[in-house]
Amino acid sequence: ITNAVHEAGGKIAMQILHAGRYGVHDKCVSASAIQAPINIYTPRALSVEEIQNTIQDFVNCARRAEEAGYDGIEIMGSEGYFLHQFIAPRTNKREDEYGGTFENRMRLPLEIIAAIREVVSEKFMLIYRISVVDLVEEGSSKEEVIQFAKALETAGVHLLNTGIGWHEARIPTISMRVPRGSFVWAAELLKQHVSIPVSATNRINTPELAEEIISAGKADAVSMARPLLADPHFVLKAKNNQSNLINTCVGCNQACLDQIFSGEIASCLVNPFAARELTMQLLPSTYKKKIAVVGAGVAGLTAALVLAQRGNEVEVFEQQESLGGQLRLAAQVPGKEEFFETIRYYSEQLKHFGVKIHLNTSFELKNFQDGNFEELVWATGVVPSEYAWEENDGSLPVLNYVEAIQKNASLGNEVVVLGAGGIAMDVASLLTQTTETKEEYSSHWGIDVQLEHRGALQEKQERTPFRKVSILQRSNKKLGNKLGKTTVWSHRTELQQLGVGVYNGSTGLKILGGELLFNSNGIDYVLQPNAIVLCLGQRSAQTDVLTFVEAGIPLHVLGGAHDTNGLDARKVIREATEW
Repeated sequence: ITNAVHEAGGKIAMQILHAGRYGVHDKCVSASAIQAPINIYTPRALSVEEIQNTIQDFVNCARRAEEAGYDGIEIMGSEGYFLHQFIAPRTNKREDEYGGTFENRMRLPLEIIAAIREVVSEKFMLIYRISVVDLVEEGSSKEEVIQFAKALETAGVHLLNTGIGWHEARIPTISMRVPRGSFVWAAELLKQHVSIPVSATNRINTPELAEEIISAGKADAVSMARPLLADPHFVLKAKNNQSNLINTCVGCNQACLDQIFSGEIASCLVNPFAARELTMQLLPSTYKKKIAVVGAGVAGLTAALVLAQRGNEVEVFEQQESLGGQLRLAAQVPGKEEFFETIRYYSEQLKHFGVKIHLNTSFELKNFQDGNFEELVWATGVVPSEYAWEENDGSLPVLNYVEAIQKNASLGNEVVVLGAGGIAMDVASLLTQTTETKEEYSSHWGIDVQLEHRGALQEKQERTPFRKVSILQRSNKKLGNKLGKTTVWSHRTELQQLGVGVYNGSTGLKILGGELLFNSNGIDYVLQPNAIVLCLGQRSAQTDVLTFVEAGIPLHVLGGAHDTNGLDARKVIREATEW
């Protein structure tokens, strides 16, 4: 690995991470025997002798990294991992030389750095990921962060990478709902107190934003992780002034973090090749064909791009006036605007590979019979599912989620949403708020950007919803039960802050005399909403595929047009890539 990076002209550092009480096993250890709220195991407090052994483990790891050809290491000292468990009073209740005063609590990482410096060469780079913003109670204070940063510089650290939030913090820090660059202020604050370079991090996903941060002197470097899963050629494209061709990370966490926590290999929603480069290769087509792709939603766009990249001649036909399909709808939800970047990526890439796009155009049998194409890809997507009312006298307007997104402004002051999944939660967000600025995000989640309170926590500013929204779901499980565990909790919290009511176990729904009548777990309710929005999943769009099948045309049906079971962008993009 190190040879490959050096041959390409790059430098490489290895991160040394000790999980401490975040280790998911019964042998986990920490500064004190305090269980993490996100772990079922309680750690054992290390003895002083065991701490000395652990210091030697860090030293051995650093020495071996240099022997393996690494140019440096990054010591993970943030996000609530082992070393920061010694720093923070939240997790360090020791009464020996490694606990109590701040000088004692920061002793361990400083001893590790000093010991490492003795065994590695002078040119070996030492990076420390320092927790600037803990976002937990009994976290570090501003004074402690600055004191520790200065001590790290004195100890010989070459670069500080800013860490944001513990994993147990109940504030989102990297999801798509976090505005871009929301934590650059942390690097800017740190930079004022040290002379070594400081790197900004979290929700920085474009070269333009990175350049803006560095040019403004807010940081000396920018750290990215997920954007390089989304596009491994990110840096090269930026260097060649081709940022329009970058496949932008949308911050969804669905195929990276969520898959890891489900025991799967990490990948990427917008780039299913990530971590599958050896088993999922994009090879030139043996026989180049003329192919028509019907539908310009995410399935059609993905298939068209992959076919074009393999050397085929491709044309896309779309009945609507714009590309994107369901993805364009999702992008209108506050906090999901990043999907516009995905549509931009497909549009630019298809143009780059010479794919012809026909908007406001239906595809008919004649198009194929004229001899223009050899194969047909059918990706006409989905339409919203309907609802079988127990009784409905038509006295209340009932819309599906597509209509609701389009008519948001005219839906009145009170709306009921039927559904329990991601679409219902997204529509509830759309109906109650607009996109947050960085300042609004920080105030709504209680983030102290001045770092005047321990852990950067302050009182949350109440949100003011546009209208009253209630969600009715048949299930008694938590709202969004099947959604990704790394993001759904924050979405639920946000809806709660916006006053969205949830009625579980809802049955017997009737619309009579301008009222919605239903039963929720044995209790009868009557609501008088201005509108009702159906978010009950989707069914395949009813399009005339049979005509083409009977004509003997080679036909491939993809995406929601083929199967709506477990449908989401991650599944559709991967399947439309692999078929």
